[in-house]
Amino acid sequence: MTNTGAFNYINVLEKACDAGWTRNSVITNNIANVDTPGYKRKDVRFEQYLEYEIGYTDSLDDTVAGADLDLLSATTYTDYAPVSYRLDGNNVDIDTENAELAKNQIKYYTMLDSVSQEFNRLKSVAKQSS
Repeated sequence: MTNTGAFNYINVLEKACDAGWTRNSVITNNIANVDTPGYKRKDVRFEQYLEYEIGYTDSLDDTVAGADLDLLSATTYTDYAPVSYRLDGNNVDIDTENAELAKNQIKYYTMLDSVSQEFNRLKSVAKQSS
C-alpha cells in the first residue's frame, strides 16, 4: 500500500482484490470438498467491513481518504447453517459454489480493471504536468 492521497482509491481496491483472491481460494476449496463427509462450506466476509468503513456519505473522496485500511481485511468463516444437502452433514452445493465462483471472478477482474484505470489516470496527470 502506498500512503499518499493520490493512491487512496488504489489502496482500497487493493484490499478488495485481496479479498476477492481469498474468496476464490475458499470457493475452490469448497468445490474440492464437495464429496467430503461432514465438510462445512466456508466463505469470506469483506463487503460488510468495506460498507462500514466507506459507507454511504456525501463525499466519497473524503471517506476513502480517511478509511482505516487495517480494518479492510477479509475474514474466512465456516458456514454452520443447519441446512445440509446431504445426509452425511456436508453442506456444499456444487451448483451454488460454481455460480459464486463465476460471480467472484467477474468481480475480481472488474476490480483489477479499476486499478488499471486508476493508474492510467495518474499517468495521464503526470504527462500533463511535465
